[in-house]
Amino acid sequence: MLRSKPILMGTILLSVFAAGCGVRFDMQDQPRYKAYKKSDFFKDGRASRDLPEGTVARGLLKDNKAFYTGKIDNPNPNVQVETTTNAAGNTIVTSFPNAIDEFPIPVTKELVDRGQDRFNIYCIVCHGPVGAGDGMIVRRGFGAPPTYHDNRLRNAPVGHFFDVISNGWGKMNGYAAQIPAADRWAIVAYIRALQVSQDPAETMKANAARPASPAAPATNPGGAH
Repeated sequence: MLRSKPILMGTILLSVFAAGCGVRFDMQDQPRYKAYKKSDFFKDGRASRDLPEGTVARGLLKDNKAFYTGKIDNPNPNVQVETTTNAAGNTIVTSFPNAIDEFPIPVTKELVDRGQDRFNIYCIVCHGPVGAGDGMIVRRGFGAPPTYHDNRLRNAPVGHFFDVISNGWGKMNGYAAQIPAADRWAIVAYIRALQVSQDPAETMKANAARPASPAAPATNPGGAH
């Protein structure tokens, strides 16, 4: 009986020592592949598997077409753009097929303020502080973008500006990778504010003359030439 005590104490101490050393017996100890390692199980020899077809990451479904593209549902890629030419020979775009005409999110002071902040980061260097196309790099020799304050862009629907910010136009590259969709709409809201600030009467006239389009569905996101 006395001899069993040292054995019992030794077992207890060994158990405490093992627990203190972080010995674990769970899923982390089962056989597993490391990323990009070779596998003899799969026919193609790759341990890392492709995602199943149709897999969408959480929060990236983008089922609201108006919010994520600035275009109507089921846009017609074959519709023709109607154009006119002024006395100077400049082409004036008078229609923007498939672009939505109303913001897909509520336009608030906070949205416009956010748009001003993003505009001053990404856009002002070309478009200038009021959108007249006289930004700092233009003053240093880069080709000038069109002003936001001509009739062509005063009449342009909001979806056109969003599409241009997303995908680019002319010399301008797309900014979809740098600017989230919600911030792109904020910039569009600020562009509209700039247009009103520089010529309220003409901008309001253009808005009143523009044909109404079906309202885009509201969204609650989880973030131009």
